[in-house]
Amino acid sequence: MTLPRLALAVIGDEIGPSLAEMISFCAENDVRRLDMRTVDGRNLLGLGLDKVADIAKTVRAAGIEMPTFVSPLLKWPAPGQARKSGKVDFAFDPAECPATDPLAHGFEIADILGASRLRVFTHLRYDGYRPADLDAPVARLIELAERHDRIVEIENEPVCNVGNLAELAAFFAHHHHPRVRPLVDIGNAWSMGMPPTDNDIASLAPRTDQIHLKDRDTAARRIVPLGDGDVPWADELRRLLGGVRTEEVQASIETHCPHDARNATARSVAALRRIAGEIGVTVV
Repeated sequence: MTLPRLALAVIGDEIGPSLAEMISFCAENDVRRLDMRTVDGRNLLGLGLDKVADIAKTVRAAGIEMPTFVSPLLKWPAPGQARKSGKVDFAFDPAECPATDPLAHGFEIADILGASRLRVFTHLRYDGYRPADLDAPVARLIELAERHDRIVEIENEPVCNVGNLAELAAFFAHHHHPRVRPLVDIGNAWSMGMPPTDNDIASLAPRTDQIHLKDRDTAARRIVPLGDGDVPWADELRRLLGGVRTEEVQASIETHCPHDARNATARSVAALRRIAGEIGVTVV
């Protein structure tokens, strides 16, 4: 069986905060895609469209595509719900958005970037959550996705209501629409002590067209460069990609090693290429 190819991308701010650092990294490591999240410490969702256009122009001039706006949409408390305590990386306060409708602003940013996809969360975790709680925001996301011809990628994130792949599978058992896809983050599931089961993968793989890649030292309870941790990535990729129904999967490096960001991301890119070669998958 031929497994789908992987379209390699790197989340820009996993390299460094500035566009110059992101662009030089891509040239040095033969990376042709940047997934955009923050620039100079500011999330794009908090920027005006003119500033986003300047960023997009600079990246495109370097010959780099921006396939995904790695947005923080819905990575904030749900209305009327108190979130559980704990540190939240890259959370967003909707009040910081320059537009009155952050969801619509996110799609306008994707338009400017030329990003076919937007990453979206499921609100910060609270007691009593059910997938039906997201009916209204998901309906709004679908409306915007159809209007803008974009795909919404729902990521499993430990601090959010959908944190592991079982919860992601439950979300998609309730929400059915071709514009809404699972952004499978196996590393996040491992960080919760809940590696994906065969049933989780079998449920999600047919809908999957994008993954995030990171690794974890489980004993030290920290994220490490891809290939340096305990996640059996060759086996996990073979298992997931074997059930995917597209010819290409967007594969985005999300290093999460801020103490050595550029070097750790370069090592992760090299590791993905090596692991893909081991299982007979092409990286483009």
